[in-house]
Amino acid sequence: MGIQVGPVLLDAPVFLAPMSGVTDEPFRKLVRRSGVGLVVSEMIASGAMIRAVREEIQKLATDCAEEYPMAVQLAGWDPADMAEAARLNEDRGAAIIDINMGCPAKKVVNKLAGSALMREEDLARRIIEAVVNAVSVPVTLKMRTGWDDENRNAPTLARIAEDTGVKMLTVHGRTRCQMYTGQADWPFIGTVKQAVGIPVIANGDIETVEDAAECLRISGADGVMIGRGVYGRPWFPNQVVNYLHHGVRLPDPSLAEQRETLLAHVDAMLLHYGAHTGTRIARKHIGWYTKGLPESARFRQAINISGDPVRVFGAIAALYDTAGERLAA
Repeated sequence: MGIQVGPVLLDAPVFLAPMSGVTDEPFRKLVRRSGVGLVVSEMIASGAMIRAVREEIQKLATDCAEEYPMAVQLAGWDPADMAEAARLNEDRGAAIIDINMGCPAKKVVNKLAGSALMREEDLARRIIEAVVNAVSVPVTLKMRTGWDDENRNAPTLARIAEDTGVKMLTVHGRTRCQMYTGQADWPFIGTVKQAVGIPVIANGDIETVEDAAECLRISGADGVMIGRGVYGRPWFPNQVVNYLHHGVRLPDPSLAEQRETLLAHVDAMLLHYGAHTGTRIARKHIGWYTKGLPESARFRQAINISGDPVRVFGAIAALYDTAGERLAA
């Protein structure tokens, strides 16, 4: 069930979606160790990277080859900047360059980047051509179904992408105007799949292993990309891989295993960002991991006002110990 993307063989049809503020290096490596076909960087602004803006560079603090195969996702509106950023990331070891034409955020769309490019097919073509011609690694594209319900042009843009050398497409089953509301339209992703001969990956509303299987059945896609379904569950993509490959529903890790995963994740974030920034950024991940545990709301409130890593580690251990004791009782 592998997927061939140019010369790169992805051994599982389950990918980690690029998510700003989430899929940083510590999280990508954690998911990679759990088992997944491909990890994708946070969206990187091409112009900012060329100018070596610190925040953008930190998104790729290490050689991409350490996470092989890894895709670096670029956003931008200038073909020359996108091409140069693609070359820089190929030099850093990126196995794949992914072009973002799906981000719905206002700050991105207002700069004629992300999903705004779905309304500018000529510019989209020129960006794709510039990136494809700039690198020797495969180029992929992530997009939405269209701008709004009256303008769902993903099949047209998919054909443009294939004609200009893109090797794989990912389609989030919502329009830009939907943002993250409503339901992902898996049947429409099937329309995109039928329009092209390159692999198509379905994205949107993959929360369970059954969701993944049903999405593939309905859309006919070659694989799935998991976004919000991985929050606090870095082991979930591997559960999907096993279900698709073997029909086996792997259980969630035990509470003790989840605690150790969370502690290791926070520790990696402190090393990556430094103690102060790492503690602050880790809060959202801690909240996702611990949601639903006894006293978790009070715990998260305390964590969100604490900047002391030692106290944070102690509070995490205590929360899971208490939860384990209640379950045992």
